[in-house]
Amino acid sequence: QVQVVESGGGLVQAGDSLRLSCAVSGRTLWINTMGWFRQAPGKEREFVGAILWSGSNTYDADSVKGRCTISRDNAKNTVYLQMNSLKPEDTAVYYCAATPSYGRLTKALDYRYWGQGTQVTVSS
Repeated sequence: QVQVVESGGGLVQAGDSLRLSCAVSGRTLWINTMGWFRQAPGKEREFVGAILWSGSNTYDADSVKGRCTISRDNAKNTVYLQMNSLKPEDTAVYYCAATPSYGRLTKALDYRYWGQGTQVTVSS
């Protein structure tokens, strides 16, 4: 099994930056891709970005392109989502997910293991 735990959410003001962390434990050898999603109240879960567990490939959604950077620290089994120039419309619960599949996987169904989510609230 794989366990995923997000942290780093909070209340920030528009224009601020925030870095979310995603700690992965368990059978990490099963993982090939890590993804970040977000879900605002009343909306569907939305792809934010993804990173390969090995290699340097990252994939960003158009809605956050240029404002978000995904990185990882394999020594710590942790993936990060750095978000800059935050806007009120970025307010959502942010989820980290892991999958044995490989590539630019943008659908929630592509991911098998999920964290509990961390709330990000951006005030105007």
